[in-house]
Amino acid sequence: MGHENVTEFILLGLFSDEDAKVACFVLFSLFYIAILSGNLLILLTIRGSYLSEQPMYFFLSYLSFMDICFTSAVAPKLITDLLAQRKTISYNGCLSQMFYAHFFGATEIFILVAMAYDRYAAICRPLHYMVIMSRRVCYVLVTASIIGAFIHSILHVLIIIELPFCGPSQIDHYFCDVFPLLKLACTDTRLLVIVIITTTGVLSILTFVALVTSYIIILSTLRTRSSEGRRKALSTCGSHITVVFMLFLPLIFTYVPTAGSVSNDKVFALFYTMIAPMFNPLIYALRNTDMKNAMRKVWCRDKLFGGK
Repeated sequence: MGHENVTEFILLGLFSDEDAKVACFVLFSLFYIAILSGNLLILLTIRGSYLSEQPMYFFLSYLSFMDICFTSAVAPKLITDLLAQRKTISYNGCLSQMFYAHFFGATEIFILVAMAYDRYAAICRPLHYMVIMSRRVCYVLVTASIIGAFIHSILHVLIIIELPFCGPSQIDHYFCDVFPLLKLACTDTRLLVIVIITTTGVLSILTFVALVTSYIIILSTLRTRSSEGRRKALSTCGSHITVVFMLFLPLIFTYVPTAGSVSNDKVFALFYTMIAPMFNPLIYALRNTDMKNAMRKVWCRDKLFGGK
């Protein structure tokens, strides 16, 4: 059982072009700083203002936290490897990275579903909204997201632990993910590939369909509203839909086709590991009046007190 004599893997990284590596090192470092600062700004603004009382922002603060954790599971290694001579990762380090990437990524997906449910309750059941989305319900939804993500991730780890690895040990990716690892196993993994495509792929598609359906219901409800009510509802939903598309489309492309398309997977993975987490704070902060007002209050108030 388990790994036979491979104690470390070599990550082949995003590409082999030496000249592009330094440029990408600078670019990705800036991306990572933007992700950390943008998501921290949102997290602290929500926690430090009246917005934390509202379910939508309660979930958004968790989403920002998951973005920070998810990117941190992948980005630091990707960035340091761009300048490293040997891009190695230990067997245990590899499994840990895969676990954390899937855990934080899946939690984020489930929280996005909870946010869609929240928007549905706010727009389609406004009179019962405070009952449907009580603080207890919010905590239950976040806890369920975390438990669901944990089960999803631990299953991936258990699949890989059972496989024999006797070399080669080069992973054609910039982080440890399940498909590139299955390719290296010294045994026939076709059945496992089908199992993972079915579970993760179907999970991605079903979640995506659930999200899209909730928005179709919301939009049909909005037809009866005043233009002012419609505009306000659409602005909060618009940000959410944008984030969902940016995260899900690359995910679906990664997990739904055959596992043979790893080179494209690296490009798609870059979308959901670096680009989506960087744009999330911008999408939510720039299109959202409540958020802008809260930021002004939280950050400008501190300056005033600091100045006294």
